[in-house]
Amino acid sequence: MDFRHENNRIYAEDGSGSVIAEITFPACRYGVVEIDRTFVDPSLRGQGVADRLVRAAVEDIREAGVKATVSCTYAQRWFARHPDQTDVLAQEGA
Repeated sequence: MDFRHENNRIYAEDGSGSVIAEITFPACRYGVVEIDRTFVDPSLRGQGVADRLVRAAVEDIREAGVKATVSCTYAQRWFARHPDQTDVLAQEGA
């Protein structure tokens, strides 16, 4: 599956152009984005697509030189399982 990268969004479409996987991380304040949504079509669940989306978002966030907050419950669980990736997270109160 090929992901398309836009500003603060990574997604994939099926052959008809429908979004079948997506993660969004809009800017919420200067130097900080918020990972607020991860979506994977039910037909793709259990195949590691959400994991790949979060990893791709982490790479984009690092490359942009910003930090992230997380309100998406999937991404919160993902960071809890991957403490080695939490360097991209904004400090509480920062």
